[in-house]
Amino acid sequence: MPALTLPAAPRAAITAVATYVPDRRVTNADLATRLDTSDDWIVTRTGIRERRVGGPGETTSTMGAEAVRRLMAQRGLGPDDIGALIVATVTPDMVFPATACLVQDQVGLTNTWGFDLSAACSGFLYALTTGAQIVAAGAHRRVVVIGADLMSAIIDPTDRTTAVLFGDGAGAVLLEPAEPGYGLLDFYHRVDGSGRADLLMPAGGSLHPASHETVDARGHFLQQNGKAVFKFAVSQMAECITTLLHRHQLTPDDIAMVIPHQANQRILDAAADRLGLPAGRMATVIARYGNTTAATLPLALDDVLRDGRVKRGDLVIFVAVGAGFTVGASLMRWQ
Repeated sequence: MPALTLPAAPRAAITAVATYVPDRRVTNADLATRLDTSDDWIVTRTGIRERRVGGPGETTSTMGAEAVRRLMAQRGLGPDDIGALIVATVTPDMVFPATACLVQDQVGLTNTWGFDLSAACSGFLYALTTGAQIVAAGAHRRVVVIGADLMSAIIDPTDRTTAVLFGDGAGAVLLEPAEPGYGLLDFYHRVDGSGRADLLMPAGGSLHPASHETVDARGHFLQQNGKAVFKFAVSQMAECITTLLHRHQLTPDDIAMVIPHQANQRILDAAADRLGLPAGRMATVIARYGNTTAATLPLALDDVLRDGRVKRGDLVIFVAVGAGFTVGASLMRWQ
């Protein structure tokens, strides 16, 4: 009996990118008026110069919805053209219903199902992989993946160690079937729950439901062990990228651009140094936006595309480390 020859597995490609950030800019000088800090202190330790903060009435869903509107306008898509919608966020408008439902309603998508995905700063990366599998399986020709977070809603404004780091924003990408040889080639993701106490919002879930005690203890704000997160992020960003490079017999010289999670410029510099990554191939927008959690990858991607730093045929790696800990990287040949 002749051997069965199976067709090459289809892949998904990013075919459009759109972003949204609030109008309000908060500079380091602004923060120095109410915190024991300075522009020099923040820039030296983080690389951040300003961040965007949502105005009255802005939420994760409104930011995500605007990114989707821009995405659809860019591609000339109608309300029934999107098959599925995945929203990566840790700041949903509410615990339920899902933010994906709110975005669907605000945009007026008529032929869409969707859900939220919570993986903190790795959220967009994990959602991208998930959406790509939906397209590759042939379930839908068009899937929208959103990374959006209104971090100002969960940051303690009196804590200078976290208040200087985070900003608000959203980004969306459109996934469609890739041309042969292009699109998402591979991914490597994993979690390490032993780091769960190093970056978390301790209250508001089933372990510590909201109460006077949790509010008084400021348990509904993000808490972080900065040194532990820094050390883990540097090592794991480099390890995830190296894993993908080895799988495909590639070197850092073969990669046109790394799109990393934007947590701290020192983390990006240290990871690039470990990899021996050529200068200019580690995308960075942290100076303008700070850490927008699930929105950092699409914001950085949009930036390098606008600058013409990624072109057709280039190999691109996305990489992220987030609370949990969640870690991962994906390899894409740009279409």
